[in-house]
Amino acid sequence: MAGSKVKQKSVRNMVLSLGVTVLAAGVVYLFVPHDDGTPDLPRVDYRVELLTARRAASYPVVAPQGLPDTWKPTSVRFRADQFDAWHLGYHTPDGGYVQVQQSTEKPAEFIEQATQGAGKTDVTERIGERTWTRWTGGRYDALVSQEDGATTVVAGTGSFGELTRMAKALRAE
Repeated sequence: MAGSKVKQKSVRNMVLSLGVTVLAAGVVYLFVPHDDGTPDLPRVDYRVELLTARRAASYPVVAPQGLPDTWKPTSVRFRADQFDAWHLGYHTPDGGYVQVQQSTEKPAEFIEQATQGAGKTDVTERIGERTWTRWTGGRYDALVSQEDGATTVVAGTGSFGELTRMAKALRAE
């Protein structure tokens, strides 16, 4: 008899403890802020890095001109010690990502890294004053151009329409 009362108290105490724990978790969930939306990425000013890259690089460094304000620059870097590597990343109006990268590194290695494993296609097109080859698959789709002693890659999660728009906007002025 005494054994069954002890078992009943233990089960009762376990159920009460579980109830208190669930209640505490519910209160914490309600009062701790959580945002399920897309984070607001800060807009970066890339003018200083662009001027530095244009002075230091051994090739004409490109950057977009005339894109609407809905295209938000979010990342920039120039690494003279790493094959004059230029990078400029944008958040697109449709929520995608498009980056421009240039480098004097061996094209095969640079393209693999910049396109994140995309494969070359037979599709080429003239956009602006450059001939671009489409690369697809991997993490990013891309447009690749090899001119002026450097490789230029416009790549990202954006559509080919967005990649083309970026390529059209690129200027080396």
